[in-house]
Amino acid sequence: MFDKLIAKVKAEPKTIVFTEGTDARILSAASRLLADKLMGVVLVGKEADVKKAAADGGFDITGAEILDPETYDDMENMVQTMVTLRKGKMTEEQCRDALKKGNYFGTMLVKMGKADCLLGGATYSTADTIRPALQLVKTKPGAHLVSSCFILTRETGDENLRTICMGDCAVNIDYKDSVDKQGNVTYTGAQKLAEVVGEAANCAKTFGIDPKVALLSFSTKGSGKGGTVALSQEATKIAKEQNPDLAIDGEMQFDAAVSPTVGQLKFPGSKVAGYANTFIFPCIEAGNIGYKIAQRLGGYDAYGPILLGLNAPINDLSRGCNAEEVYKMAIITAALGSCMDDRCSPGGFSRGSFLSRN
Repeated sequence: MFDKLIAKVKAEPKTIVFTEGTDARILSAASRLLADKLMGVVLVGKEADVKKAAADGGFDITGAEILDPETYDDMENMVQTMVTLRKGKMTEEQCRDALKKGNYFGTMLVKMGKADCLLGGATYSTADTIRPALQLVKTKPGAHLVSSCFILTRETGDENLRTICMGDCAVNIDYKDSVDKQGNVTYTGAQKLAEVVGEAANCAKTFGIDPKVALLSFSTKGSGKGGTVALSQEATKIAKEQNPDLAIDGEMQFDAAVSPTVGQLKFPGSKVAGYANTFIFPCIEAGNIGYKIAQRLGGYDAYGPILLGLNAPINDLSRGCNAEEVYKMAIITAALGSCMDDRCSPGGFSRGSFLSRN
């Protein structure tokens, strides 16, 4: 998988900004990316501090651009641009204070075209990575929410399950109806979950997966009632209507999703049951627990969360990440930057609509 991603990145070089330029894990990954000539690198931080941290760790960051919010030449333009973007929600002083922080500064570098993509979260929380992105880069046209998925890979086992996608495991707590001030429903929870289906499937294609999407539940085809069953049933219907070319089915239990014997017994005739490789959870609790079980007991390497629905590739790291994870997430983020215009085809890494923590 990474051989294909690296080929994509080399063919269409991008510039990535790291919001935590003095972190040893970031510097280690940045030195590898530069040595491998995979992408341009921008490190946010005081130049003296970044260079000292790199020297202390023995990391060669020659070729990286180091940008300090305190001394950035175009800061006044950046402040005024942010004031305009926030449209009265933040004063000029508030914008100026926010841009002293690496997460806001780095996001504005992407917004203003100084970098193509961003990777943060080594020290910031997920919320502190997503909030500036929502406020400044915003969601792409037609998107109503930001969600996420994980790509999980392993070298053994069922060939269909060696690379799989799971969403949403990191962003949306649940899927409730959105209502206006008059109490009218403007976007249902099922529509939101269906949106996650489409975004996760498009992301899966970017990684060479021909998505067969199962909306997971404790119920299969109406065998159970209550909880999120009705939500998953309605979301399945909407997702099928919105994505007629995708293999989507649900609601179904996990055994029915991955075992052909169980799947065709419980859900006869389904093109997904027993063969799923893209799994959609009805709430964050199930999703987060599920991917971590796969990672810790199933022998999968987990990459993400990959943020979905934004206007630019902005991704989040786990604060417990290591340098290898940073390196690979940077490659993923840059590759997604090459897939922002059209849909990616399975295995082909043609240009794809999409964007996207541990």
